[in-house]
Amino acid sequence: MSDELIAVAMSGGVDSSTVAALLHRQGLRVVGLTMQLWNQRRLPEIAGQGTAGRCCSLDDVYDARAVAAHLGIPYYVVNFEERFELQVVKPFIEEYLAGRTPIPCTLCNNFIKFDEFLELAAGVGARRIATGHYARIRKDPETGRYQLLKGIDEWKDQSYFLFGLTQEQLARTLFPLGGYSKAQVRALARQFGLPVAEKGESQEICFVPNGDYAAFIEAYFREQGLDPPRARGEIVTREGTVLGEHEGVHRFTVGQRKGLGVAVGEPLYVIATEPASRRVVVGRANELLRERLEALEVNWVSIAGLEAPRRAEVRIRHKHIAAPATLYPTGEPTRVEVVFDEPQRAVTPGQAAVFYEGEVVLGGGWIA
Repeated sequence: MSDELIAVAMSGGVDSSTVAALLHRQGLRVVGLTMQLWNQRRLPEIAGQGTAGRCCSLDDVYDARAVAAHLGIPYYVVNFEERFELQVVKPFIEEYLAGRTPIPCTLCNNFIKFDEFLELAAGVGARRIATGHYARIRKDPETGRYQLLKGIDEWKDQSYFLFGLTQEQLARTLFPLGGYSKAQVRALARQFGLPVAEKGESQEICFVPNGDYAAFIEAYFREQGLDPPRARGEIVTREGTVLGEHEGVHRFTVGQRKGLGVAVGEPLYVIATEPASRRVVVGRANELLRERLEALEVNWVSIAGLEAPRRAEVRIRHKHIAAPATLYPTGEPTRVEVVFDEPQRAVTPGQAAVFYEGEVVLGGGWIA
């Protein structure tokens, strides 16, 4: 058995449980660590909605502990609730109220799972961590730089959410599932006799039942004793024609079609939100198309930076088919202009633009 200790981030799901089993069966010393991120008993008026399929629940902690016992590895639960609320939940709310559509899973990766968790792992004597993400890491022999690659299972690939990882974090991280399909992972879980082998997939954000972001934000404000976000406003066309009223800009996101509450005889979509004026701007499908975007707070992962225009495929949502584009430097290393070969639908402020070169993640940033 190797003397090196590896800390596995165990969520209680099939993927992270299989990671722990794989490494353990390879003769590696493994410790399982679960991060308690959100108290599911909070916000009781919405807590009972949609609990099935949510990650990081108390049931998941129980399942992770059962897997660790099955494997005979040490296991600990660590309370990260305060940090999670400060670094993920509050920025999530602030972004929505500012008219953007945030990605809490990426914030969690950047600030919790690959930052705080690495420190925690070091505290128990583990220099490296392993997670159940479907992605791959390799070292470029020419540059010596670590590269982030897509997982081979295109449907499960999670590289889009990992664009914020640094070289130091990549050097200390293992993604054992990156070379497997989900079906293969499920088969391994059964082969290892894991008690979660038949467990379903986690679908929802851990702190937002049923994906109802507006209900969560309003419940959170009530819990904190804060005045509710300024709500009612107008639904208008790009030309300023008023079509109706709404109950809050935070209830809408770019590209949304359902729930607009207006009817004009043809489909309308949200093409912009304007929190300052509390206006929601709607239009036809073709008005959602954008030829370019600006990415801010860009993190270069597999390359050191952008010194000249570079061709890439750019993904603007997790399930978006990466579109051919040209990346243009702006003189600021963390700001990039992206010009698409063909206009793209629903380029949404607050989402991530992630740049690919084949299977390699060049980097990514937040859409302005």
